[in-house]
Formats: sequence, structure tokens, C-alpha cells
Amino acid sequence: MPNTTLPRLELNAVSRRFEGQNALDAVSFALMPGEVVCLLGPSGCGKSTTLRLAAGVDQPDEGTIRISGKTVATAQRSTPPEARSIGLIFQDFALFPHLTVAQNIAFGLKSPKNTRQDRVARLLARVELMGYEAKFPHQLSGGEQQRVALARALAPRPDILLMDEPFSGLDDRLRDDVRDATLDILKEEGTSVLLVTHEPTEAMRMADRIALMREGRIVQMGPPYTIYNQPVDKRAAGFFSDINVLQSRVVKGTIRTPFGRFIAPAIAEGNAVEIVFRPQHLHIDFDRADAKPSETPERGLPARAKVERVRFMGDLSLIEFRMEKTAEIIKATVPGMFLPPPGTVFWLSLRRDRCFVFPGN
Repeated sequence: MPNTTLPRLELNAVSRRFEGQNALDAVSFALMPGEVVCLLGPSGCGKSTTLRLAAGVDQPDEGTIRISGKTVATAQRSTPPEARSIGLIFQDFALFPHLTVAQNIAFGLKSPKNTRQDRVARLLARVELMGYEAKFPHQLSGGEQQRVALARALAPRPDILLMDEPFSGLDDRLRDDVRDATLDILKEEGTSVLLVTHEPTEAMRMADRIALMREGRIVQMGPPYTIYNQPVDKRAAGFFSDINVLQSRVVKGTIRTPFGRFIAPAIAEGNAVEIVFRPQHLHIDFDRADAKPSETPERGLPARAKVERVRFMGDLSLIEFRMEKTAEIIKATVPGMFLPPPGTVFWLSLRRDRCFVFPGN
């Protein structure tokens, strides 16, 4: 019986340098059986370097990589990719153009012919490509090529599947359907997946846990809900959505803002501080323009602001306000169409439980 508590993939203090610069700096994490972990971050943060090291096409300068408890890479030695029980899916799918769909899927199988044919048939049915066996890659759409690449990667039943921006070449409407179908298949197969992406929505949609990377390090790791609602800093919050930032300082243990005072946890007296919140958590009082609404524990002190500009975004409207007291610009989003004329005055308030307090610069 396989050990379901042992990590399928484990990186321990892994570093990689190019021309003296750290591309990866002491990265550590574990990928558990059947788990989907997403490496998320901007270009150049170390995501693809991590994937190459896990695959065995590159070797760490420091640290240890283990697969199912077995050491496969250190600074001194590295097990080749073909001996790691790893499947790979790349951005361009990398199908063999001279092989048919069935031949592409069967390429990595070493079993007898009848067993190979049975495995190919089962996977073709699972990715809904029955009848495509004799087609060549150039005869397929982008979504169909992606499904063939997935079937080929899963055919040898790898312990780990490494996916490098596998959906980026698909158009937006197709991408969601292909992602959902892919996730269903991966969960059914029980495959552990390490997925690289720079798109927060893709990470939220696919991952059991997200490793948010920056400058060669993992700055935060956890379930999507935790990463989104408990960001470690302002940059982490801003990576997932637009944010508003109010600048202030700690005075007598509190932070003064147009929306009332906030508590300053663990920030020293006199230090700069930032109140960060997302546009959807800014509440607009639609009923009153002159009479000030009451202060509440949930929303604090209301503040007046004037509409600067509005934009209809399809499923929501984006309104930019200029604060009356500080002249700061802050944004709010409202479901549906809401397009008040520039210059319109509203009272605004904040959901206190959706505000993040971070040290300022």
C-alpha cells in the first residue's frame, strides 16, 4: 500500500543561482498525495525554476529535493527526469507532430500492446476525444491539443504532474471549461500536481494550496481562501485584486483615517502605517447625500466623497471617488450598472473586518 502521509514532492531549503544572482532562495514546501499546489507570482519570481528543479532538468546549488521520501537532487547529484515518475505539460503542449493522437498518448508506455491500447482508449474517453485516435496534432483545436497533452502525461500514471502555464494559449471562454475538466480528471486519477501560473484567478480556481512567490522566495502559502483574506503584506493583497490604500501614522496607539480610528496592532508609536482594503468592501450609502449616516461598529465612521469617474465593466461598475477631507482617490465596485455623474456626492463607509493594517514605508 502506498504511504498517503508521505509527501509526493518535497523541497527543503532549495536555492538556485545564475551568474551569482539568486533565482531561487531557500525555497521549502511539500506536495501531498492527490494535492494540487500552485506556484503563483509575476514573471521572474522563480516559478519555472522551481518546476525545472522538480523535473530534474536543472540541479539545485543548495538544498534537497525528495520524491516519495527518496532524495532525487542535491547540489552534488541529481536523478534524471525519466527516473522520477513525473509527468510534464508545457505551455505549447509539445505534442509530436508526426504521431497520431493515439501514438502521442501511448508514447511513454512500456506495457504490452493490448494494455497500452486499453489505457489509451480509457484516457481518450475520459478527455472526451473518442474517435480522434488517427488524427494528427495539426488537425486539432487548441483545447483538443491540451486534452491530448493531459492524456499523454497521465498515461504512465506518474506520481507527480508538473504543469507550466498549460492553459495560457487558450482563449478566455474555452480556458475555464478546459481547466474545470482537467481538474476533474486529475482528482479522479489521484495525481499530485504542481502548477505554475501568473494568473491569480487560475490559482484560485485550481489549487488546494497556493504558494505565492516573489523574488525567488515563497512569501505566503496556504489555501486560496486564506491567501486572499489574510494577505501577509500589501503586495500580496494587491496581487489578487485592485486595492485601496490609506496612508497614516500611529498616534497614541491608534490610526486616524477619514473613516474613523483603527487599532494599530504591533506597530510602534509614530510609525507610518497603511490601511488596505478592496474596492468591493467600500460601502456606498445610496440614500443620503447630505445627512450623515450613523457610525456603526461594523462600518465605523462614514466619510463624504465626490464621484471622480465611472466605468461600466460588464458584471459590475467601477466608481472612483475623491475623498472630501484628504483629496485621496479610492475605488468602489458595485454589481451591475451604477453610473452616477461625476461630481455626485456620497457618504462612504468601510467594512472593518475586511481592512488590513500593514506597516507603511
